[in-house]
Order: sequence, then C-alpha cells, then structure tokens
Amino acid sequence: MGSTNQPPPPDGPAGDLRAELRAELAALTRGFAAQVAWRRRGGSYAAAGAPSPRLAGPEPVAPEPVAPTSEPTSAPELAEPAPELDDAAAASPRTLPMIRADLGDCQRCKLCKTRDQIVFGVGPALAPIMFIGEAPGAEEDRRGVPFVGPAGELLDKMIEAMGWGRDDVYIANVVKCRPPGNRNPEPDEVAACRPFLDAQLQAVRPRVIVTLGKPAAQVVLATNAPISALRGRWHEHRGVKVMPTFHPAFLLRQPDRKRDTWSDLKQVIAELARVGVAPPRPARG
Repeated sequence: MGSTNQPPPPDGPAGDLRAELRAELAALTRGFAAQVAWRRRGGSYAAAGAPSPRLAGPEPVAPEPVAPTSEPTSAPELAEPAPELDDAAAASPRTLPMIRADLGDCQRCKLCKTRDQIVFGVGPALAPIMFIGEAPGAEEDRRGVPFVGPAGELLDKMIEAMGWGRDDVYIANVVKCRPPGNRNPEPDEVAACRPFLDAQLQAVRPRVIVTLGKPAAQVVLATNAPISALRGRWHEHRGVKVMPTFHPAFLLRQPDRKRDTWSDLKQVIAELARVGVAPPRPARG
C-alpha cells in the first residue's frame, strides 16, 4: 500500500498522556466559556448597562426587578442596629411573650435584690402608641403592673382624653424593677434592661413613642438634655417619632404644667391622624 499524509501515531504512554491532556483542556475550556456566559447573563461581573471590567463582550442584562409586597414582612428600617438579646433572638422575630420568657426571673443587676416583682409592661402587640416611663414605683412593684398608682390613674385620664383606652396602648418602663426609694435608675441598671426595652419596641412597632419624664426621654433619645428642652418637639428613635413630655407624677406635684403636657399630646393625636391612625373615640379638649 502507498504512503499517506497522516502523521505517525504517538508511541506508548507518552502519546496516551498527550491525548488525555488535550481532552481535559477542551473540557475545561468549554466549562469556562459556560461560566462566563452565565455570569454575563446574571450581571456578576458588572452592573447593568456598564461594560464588564474583566471580559469584553455584550453588556450584561439586569435581573428582573422584584415587585414589593403590599404589606411589610418585618419591622420598619431602623436608624441604628438593634441590640440582640442572644443568638435565638436574632434568628427569628420576637414576640412579647418570648421577650418576657427571656427576661425570666432577672438577676442581671442589683435591683433584683430589693424588688418585689418584675414589672414588664402591659398592652397589645402592634399598639399605635407606646408610653415609656423611667421605673416602677411602690404600687407597681407590689402589683407587677406599670403605672397603677396615683400617677397611673392620671396617665389613664391622659390616654382617655386622647380618645384611646389603657387597653389600646402599650405601657412600659426603661427598667423593669423598682429602684430603692424611687430613685432614678443608675447607668448599670439601665444597661441591663435596655435590650429588653428595645426588644419590646421592635415587637410592639408603635407609630409614636411618648416618653414620660426626663430619665425616660434621656435614655430613649441618648441625650443629657433637660426635659424642658426636649418636650413639645418631635424627635426620632430608630425611625419612630418620639414626643417627650412630663411624667404624671411630676404633674401631680405641678398641676399647672398639665396644660403643657396636653399640648404635647395634641401633637401626638395630630401625627397619628396624619398617618391614618384614628382613636376609637373622639379626643377631648
């Protein structure tokens, strides 16, 4: 037979190795080309409408936008990160019963040695208004409910004048145990309770926060300003509007300041009306 133009086949193991390498290189090339095409379509290498900084070729196509849902699935965006109670708290939204269970028979600060009862808070979840005082008093410590003494009776009248009832709003304190002699809470006591107050705020998701008295306003707003400089003006805490006003106990001693407090609360009524939240009954005054 005559000779052909085909090169002689490779001899032995060396030829087999070269053939395997060529096949592997071809497979790698095909895989890389597929990855490049996929990344171009998904926009991984460049923003939509901009040339890829690594590869030449067609502009990547922007992913289809996702339509927003009609109702929020989580709390509103916060201006600062909320402290986490523990890893379990970060894993799923916390309800008020979950927060109370986590508080337990709290021994986190020295107030546990002098209290009678923990005073957690009362009211429905998703309340439109959250009232925050500084600490429980003697009657609250005895009954385990916030604002049930003479100051609590005045607060109830204030809430009713706004067109709401005590059962329609959420009421809590910065610290959950009574300080001895009704003194103001100390920094370490506030620090121990603060994560639970923040968790309550996230669970209740109020449209407006009303702080009662200087200590509560200073803690929530992270300020040392006096209550006279804070009340009557809108502030903000983690995306929620805050109206500081006088504590009901102060109003019992200084009844002439009730007019100022009612002026503050009328601003709360107007703000709730602005966002479409109406009280169950007409406001008075």
